[in-house]
Amino acid sequence: MKLIPDKPFTYGDEDGDFYIQQVRRTKPFGRTNHDHPTYEIYYLAAGERVHFLDRRTVRLTAGDLVLVNKHVVHNSSDLGPPEHERIVVNFSDAFLGADHPLHDPVLLAPFARQAAVLRLSAQERAFAEQLFAKMVAEAAHERTGREVYLRLLLAELLLLAARHPAEEPKDVAAAQSPLQRKIAEVVAHVNACYETKLTLAELAGRFFVSPYYLSRSFKAVTGFTLIEYVNLTRIREARRLLRETDLKIIAVAERTGFESAGHFDRVFKKLTGATPLLYRKLNRL
Repeated sequence: MKLIPDKPFTYGDEDGDFYIQQVRRTKPFGRTNHDHPTYEIYYLAAGERVHFLDRRTVRLTAGDLVLVNKHVVHNSSDLGPPEHERIVVNFSDAFLGADHPLHDPVLLAPFARQAAVLRLSAQERAFAEQLFAKMVAEAAHERTGREVYLRLLLAELLLLAARHPAEEPKDVAAAQSPLQRKIAEVVAHVNACYETKLTLAELAGRFFVSPYYLSRSFKAVTGFTLIEYVNLTRIREARRLLRETDLKIIAVAERTGFESAGHFDRVFKKLTGATPLLYRKLNRL
């Protein structure tokens, strides 16, 4: 399928059972911070990108395959020239999860690390690109058995990932600057202490930097403002509590660090599109 620059091919809904998007970009582009209830597979076919993945910043080059687990906060931004081509696939548990006949635990094993970066060999890359091309072609035409074939192709891709050595690209760790390591420490602290009162001043003092420096550096490294990341982390835990427990809404707000039920309700609705009560009704396990 021929791509038109800056005109994505898209099939499905990112938060639905199956979604695929392929795009070749020529202009600056950054995906804002987000997470979703689906698994994500990201393949960089050309160019370079910077991703914030599960508490760390990762440099991606052409041929890298990224697997992001459900509800893991991530984003992407330019690294040097903006030109790049990428393919993203999202899928739900219902599409290929434990309740599906094609399911095998090995297929979801690559997601156990929350966010894994695989640097594919030339042979693996050719095979993966062939699978992605078949997915795009199948998604573009409404034919008998389309969903069945998409599941088969997805299973092949996941099996490729599961067989790949579980190691980070060698240059990822080397690319971590002292600033990136410092911000990683801040991120780890937020993830561990989201239920406490977290202010810019308190965090700046804890990590021996000025509030201005922390604010500017956190945004530069992660793509999030500090308050955005704190809220995303709190809401991610709140969603889990709403799905898995019978705690009252106000108790969920308190357990996730919100000072009032009203503030919790406003932030929750802004980030999820639903009130906490409606989210619970639609997502109870």
